[in-house]
Amino acid sequence: MKKRKSRKDTGTRPQTKRRARRAKGRRRTRAIRPWDLSLASPVKDSRLQGAKIGDFYRPLKKPITVRIDADVLAWFQKDGRRYQTRINAALRKVMEREMKAGG
Repeated sequence: MKKRKSRKDTGTRPQTKRRARRAKGRRRTRAIRPWDLSLASPVKDSRLQGAKIGDFYRPLKKPITVRIDADVLAWFQKDGRRYQTRINAALRKVMEREMKAGG
């Protein structure tokens, strides 16, 4: 009767399907570098021809909890969906105005 080797003896862990998928995904992401633009073709979309660098900048969003007066919130919500985006745009306008004023 043959003695079965334990995992300690082989030095490797048994390959599970999940571990194999993870390893395959890691190999794939290492092979394609998203910052390597040498393979990228030039943009031929007519809508983007006049675009400047920074036109499509989108700052990171950070989820927070903020208390807003009920009437102010109702005013932003009266136009329907995306009221949080409108609140953010209003705050950005105030911030940019303050920055220009030297505040």
